[in-house]
Amino acid sequence: MAENSRNGEIHSNLPNFLLSVRLKYVKLGYHYLISNAIYLLIVPILVAIGLHLSTLTLEDLITNLAMLKSYSTLVVFLATLYFMSRPRNVYLIDFACYKPHERYMISKERLVEKLAGIFDEDSLNFQKKILERSGLSDKTYIPVDKWIPSNFSLSSNQHQAKLVIVGAIDNLLAKTGVKIREIGIVIVNSSMFNPTPSLSAMIVNHYKLGVNVITYNLGGMGCSAGLISVDLANRLLQGQANTYALIVSTEVVSAAFYTGKDKSKLIPNMIFRMGASAILLSNRFSDRWRSKYQLMHVVRTHKGADDRAFGCVYQDEEEDGKKGMSLSKDLMAVAGEALKTNITTLGPLVLPMSEQLLFFASLVARNVFKRKIKPYIPDFKMAFEHFCIHAGGRAVLDELQKNLDLSEVLMEPSRMTLYRFGNTSSSSVWYNLAYSEAKGRIKKGDRAWQIGFGSGFKCNSAVWRALRNVDAATEKNAWTDEIEDFPVQIPC
Repeated sequence: MAENSRNGEIHSNLPNFLLSVRLKYVKLGYHYLISNAIYLLIVPILVAIGLHLSTLTLEDLITNLAMLKSYSTLVVFLATLYFMSRPRNVYLIDFACYKPHERYMISKERLVEKLAGIFDEDSLNFQKKILERSGLSDKTYIPVDKWIPSNFSLSSNQHQAKLVIVGAIDNLLAKTGVKIREIGIVIVNSSMFNPTPSLSAMIVNHYKLGVNVITYNLGGMGCSAGLISVDLANRLLQGQANTYALIVSTEVVSAAFYTGKDKSKLIPNMIFRMGASAILLSNRFSDRWRSKYQLMHVVRTHKGADDRAFGCVYQDEEEDGKKGMSLSKDLMAVAGEALKTNITTLGPLVLPMSEQLLFFASLVARNVFKRKIKPYIPDFKMAFEHFCIHAGGRAVLDELQKNLDLSEVLMEPSRMTLYRFGNTSSSSVWYNLAYSEAKGRIKKGDRAWQIGFGSGFKCNSAVWRALRNVDAATEKNAWTDEIEDFPVQIPC
């Protein structure tokens, strides 16, 4: 995602998506809720049968063998139905975010110097203006030694991809103690860089994984692809017992570098930075005790059927052969519509009943009875303790904070991620969560909401519930050695 006209990027503010809600998306949310919760009704029935049988004497049971047989048959049937229809729990054992070596750290001033010999004065000044107002610090990371067009080769991009991917995976394996050959599913998402053999094949080759490992490589799906990978892993784990799934989310920044003069394509040069995350999921019940989180919900929204949404983030090639990613002036409006749809579907799954009743009553009054009343805006702060919003740009975070009525503390992980690491694409929501862990804010039972946006156009959500307190004193992640320096005041 990108900025608004304040930074010369997008010429529209995010619409107030909570003021206009379509009933069909609310119905979709309740459909998900009912579909996933029917099996829970079996438990009260089994309990009622058990309580009734406990009141009967041995003589009653002997004289009512037919009733006992009927009850036994019903219990066996319901128990079988329960275990067959019950979805497998998916646990997040741990995750790791890659922190590049200091040699890749670059200040805004040095970045402008590196670009001076590539762009004309007008293009350079435009990028400098974006950089100054981006909300990024002087400590973000870029592969500086490769950051000139003559070095943008396939081999250099492959080197960069392997550097961040293997770095993230090695950190994850060290944290979890899981042996790499125990992993049965590998999913990699990288939007702009997709070589042959694939990045997932590179992982198999580097770690010498077994021939039975299942691999997937997701490309061209934008900054929300990390949550798409979570959804894919969840679906695969439902059908394969006792399995570990490894998810790697990254972006190779040099593959998205643009050297032309189109200002809408120059924006990514200034906000995207090196980064990667590695996540280890398990459906083994025995892993619950050591896991950090349990996956509760994934809600995906795809607006690609609409031409305006489909074309608002678009890669193309100019007449001189220069490739770039164009950002439409409609991007903010499209993002608002996608987020509105997504949270309307998500609401029934996560909001407390009190909020749902007030929201639903307001919706019915306005849409069914045509009453001119102010719509009730659900308070998502009652559903989540932590908000991990994709750190795509400063203006986007500003607009989401206003529309969701979030405090500075709740926005802190996203703003600090953008400031310290820049826009790391699909991995940014994991840097957000790592920030909250390093601050010691994750407590048992807390719910974290990850929100990602991507080309296509997509908005995706994942909801996690903490299974234990995360001890900041023992936690080691990308923030650990400098967390005491945050939060910082970001200049306007």
